[in-house]
Amino acid sequence: MKYISERNLTPGQIVRELDTYIIGQKEAKRSVAIALRNRWRRLNSDPEIRDEIMPNNILMIGPTGVGKTEIARRLAKLSGAPFIKVEASKFTEVGYVGRDVESMIRDLTDLAVNMVRMEMQERVREKAKAIVEEKILDILIPPVRKRAAGTPPAVTTTESTAGFNPDKADDSELNERTRARFREKLKNGELEDRNIEIEVNSSKTPMMQVFGPQGMEEMGVNIQDMLGNLARGGRKTKRTLPISEAREILIEQESEKLIDHEAAVEEALERVQNQGIVFIDEIDKVASDSSSGKGSADVSRQGVQRDLLPIVEGSTVNTKHGIVRTDHILFIGSGAFHISKPSDLIPELQGRFPIRVELNSLTESDFVNILTKPKNALIKQYQAMLSSENVKIEFSEEAILEIARIAAEVNSEVENIGARRLHTILSSLLEELLFAVPDDISDTEITIDESYVHKQLDGLVRNKDLSHYIL
Repeated sequence: MKYISERNLTPGQIVRELDTYIIGQKEAKRSVAIALRNRWRRLNSDPEIRDEIMPNNILMIGPTGVGKTEIARRLAKLSGAPFIKVEASKFTEVGYVGRDVESMIRDLTDLAVNMVRMEMQERVREKAKAIVEEKILDILIPPVRKRAAGTPPAVTTTESTAGFNPDKADDSELNERTRARFREKLKNGELEDRNIEIEVNSSKTPMMQVFGPQGMEEMGVNIQDMLGNLARGGRKTKRTLPISEAREILIEQESEKLIDHEAAVEEALERVQNQGIVFIDEIDKVASDSSSGKGSADVSRQGVQRDLLPIVEGSTVNTKHGIVRTDHILFIGSGAFHISKPSDLIPELQGRFPIRVELNSLTESDFVNILTKPKNALIKQYQAMLSSENVKIEFSEEAILEIARIAAEVNSEVENIGARRLHTILSSLLEELLFAVPDDISDTEITIDESYVHKQLDGLVRNKDLSHYIL
């Protein structure tokens, strides 16, 4: 709740943030921006009506590789919301062996609990660091027993050493002075490579997963957690590690002790119920094709839709962390719908996705922008990888235009896989170069021009059989 109040981005700001990673698809960006802002509006509305304001779930329709998943993922990152992506085709109707639809909410809750715990650990990290410093000092210079009552405290190296006589000093004072010197060395990073022995929790925990009727899967998870907790509580192993590595392990252990686990679970449940985003991909795969006859597969698909319906419209789900209400979780459905249509979904489920957005197929100019403009553009990724080998690579404008033209051409003739086509084309284009670095090519600047693109790709594009397999 606190995070939503801090990140109260306007719809325009949300779209601009999405623009830095995703090219085009303005309608989809506008829809998700409004949906995210509506959450902030609901949480800041009159408490009497707050629970009555339901989220407008979104159905994204468009071919693969046009940015459906990326939009939802970036949206969750912007809001700091618990986010999970599931595939509708992986779920089975209640009564069949496999995952039931409620497992998506259980997974989302687990993710939220881990997210909140990590945030809480970060808040207490400085306090944990101070505790760990003393622990490392105790290993390096074990402290002597506490001095008797009335004995003055030992003088540290930061205090005046005038009149200090080591021959007359007691063990406690000598120990404190030695610890103070080592504390300075630790802070200055002079002891990072020294090995120390520490106790760590055993990482070997029993693994168990139960598939079966509804509720059995959750029982399997609880058994796994119970056995895991028994193992964690009773088994510790000793490891000898450099101080630099041991410090991080000890900080993690101390941070875990300092956080309030009950408060973490409580906050996580609140986040899931008010901020959670579930992205249901391939929802078209559970829609029955209206042109086909009725069959057993259609019955199974409709069963999954019927199971999805109460989750999407609002119900309670039992998780190992507590009961989760799904009324205000935002559901984003996604599918290509090239065989079935949204109207092939059962009417009740259609009504739970009131906002429908059709994403456009990507054009040649879109490919040019995808290659160059986003923060994580493919060309920037390859430049970053090769720069680690001291090889600077540049692409001429003509080369980028040619790559985009080839991507559009192959998509139109083979199979339209959207922006993912650029991955296959660039990997084929740079395969020779990536193999030659650093054995044959190093410490140099390389420019990929149009002629190099033709040399590497023309044979693949012209040979339709090869295009099907390689591009």
